[in-house]
Formats: sequence, C-alpha cells, structure tokens
Amino acid sequence: MNAIRKLFSVGFSIITILFVLCAFTLIFFAALEWWEAISPEEGSPTWARFNSVLESIGLLTIAVASLELGQTILEEEVRRESEMSAPTRVRRFISRFMIVIIVALSIEFLVAVFNFIHDNPSQLPQAAAIGVGTAALFAAWGLFIKLNKGVEEMEPEGLERVKREDKNLNEKV
Repeated sequence: MNAIRKLFSVGFSIITILFVLCAFTLIFFAALEWWEAISPEEGSPTWARFNSVLESIGLLTIAVASLELGQTILEEEVRRESEMSAPTRVRRFISRFMIVIIVALSIEFLVAVFNFIHDNPSQLPQAAAIGVGTAALFAAWGLFIKLNKGVEEMEPEGLERVKREDKNLNEKV
C-alpha cells in the first residue's frame, strides 16, 4: 500500500510541476502581449492596444489559477499525504479549487465584456453566459458548504485532525 501511495505522490508531484511550468509559460505570453500594447507599431489603434492589455490580463488570470491549483495539489496531496475521506478535508480542497475557478471566471467575464462591448457586441450574450455560469458555480459552492457544515459538526474529531495536520505542516516549513 505504501508503494501505491508513493506512486500517487510522484504523479501528483509531476502534475504540480506541469501546472507551474504552464503558469510561467502563460506569464511569458502575457508579458509579450503587454509589451505589444505598450510599444505598438506606428498607427496602431488604441483599441488594438487595449485588447492586448485585456488579453494579457486573461493570460495572467489563467496563470494565477494554474499556480494556485498546483499549490493546492502540492499541499493537499503531496506534502500532507492524507486521504480525502474526512468531510473537512473534502470541503477545504473543493473550496480552494472553487475560489480559484470562480475568481478566474469572474475576471474572464469582465475581460470578455470589455472586449465584446467594443469589438463585437453581438457576442455579449456569450459573455453574459460566462457571468451566469460563474454565479451559478458560486451559489452551488455556497450550498455545498452549508450542507457540508452539518456533517462536520457530526465529526468534530475530523476538524481537529485537520487543524493538527495544518500545525504540523506549518512547523515543517
């Protein structure tokens, strides 16, 4: 069983490294977009420069999400080496994931609105769909937390175990 756990740990470590590499690649592409915005070719319209800045923001948003997901996997699956069976652990893992996704989608929604309102207003309903989907995710996450709270109260030792793990993990750093 320990060999299988080590194998999973190696797999999660590889995934974490790939998330970080993808994030840095996106940061590089965002810097290129930003550079294009601040040093335009002669006669470039302001809206083209504005779109480059928006594209840079979108790339950075996805990079942040990638870094955060990599960090979450590293902390929850590699360093902690605990199973995802306790309700507290599941809620915490899902909450960290949902925060990243909801913030990233919210920023993408704003970028899409700003982009479409000037370039292609006919696509605003698609941008609105991103906003509505993000709001639905946020509401579903809130419902999950509310419903999960009762399970945590039935198993207070699980919450205490997670707190001890956190303390031990922070002492190792």
